[in-house]
Amino acid sequence: MSKISLKSPEELALMRESGRLLAKVFAHLDTQVKEGVTTMQINDWVEHYIVDELKARPASKGRYGYQYSLNTSVNEVVCHGVPSDHKLLKSGDIVNVDITLEKNGFIADSSKMFCIGFVTPLAKKLVEKTYEAMWQGIHQVKPGATLGDVGAAIERFAKANGYSVVRDYCGHGIGREMHEEPEVLHYGTPGKGLTLKEGMTFTIEPMINQGKAKIKTKRDGWTVVTADKKLSAQWEHTIAVTADGYEVLTLRDEERQHHPDGFR
Repeated sequence: MSKISLKSPEELALMRESGRLLAKVFAHLDTQVKEGVTTMQINDWVEHYIVDELKARPASKGRYGYQYSLNTSVNEVVCHGVPSDHKLLKSGDIVNVDITLEKNGFIADSSKMFCIGFVTPLAKKLVEKTYEAMWQGIHQVKPGATLGDVGAAIERFAKANGYSVVRDYCGHGIGREMHEEPEVLHYGTPGKGLTLKEGMTFTIEPMINQGKAKIKTKRDGWTVVTADKKLSAQWEHTIAVTADGYEVLTLRDEERQHHPDGFR
């Protein structure tokens, strides 16, 4: 395993600023992601806002040969959905928008689910429970805890609600690079895995399926879908391990009512 980067207070301050700006991107999108919009329009809005308004960089663009500024994963798409002029959002859709932003050399990574028009109660429940599953994992984060504690909490909650956890993709360390060590699994055994230390920064981003966990990748080489065509949902935040808990670096304003500062 490569050396895990422990961020200094100065580096964390820069990551905090990247996270703050990324939260602003999602606030901008709240009025844009709706019925009748294409996923490519979302991509273009986000790129313009990050580059022209925030004077930052969409970190996904050009990475691994990917030519867009975000992923838009609709309904049965688990992750890595490619924006398209032909993909029109319609009432009943659920869509994950996953964005990375780099400012002053440090990257923040977050994703949010949007419900389009009238969404069925079952789809809405999946979206809500996936969000709760992410927080179940976040709440485990503190020095001395393990990544197994994080994954186990997510998996236990998802299974208790009748869902499955995608095992093929995981969270990851983040900082100067979009993907650093360690890998953050969304399943696991309490007390097992890497022990967390102050200064670690990583994403927690569970992908939760309505049906079975099995997935497949489409011919474009990017888009990952559920094998049984049932719905999938995902939420993501960038987390820092603090002296006695965690800080959510990408916390959005609408979350502060329940998670006042993104701290514990």
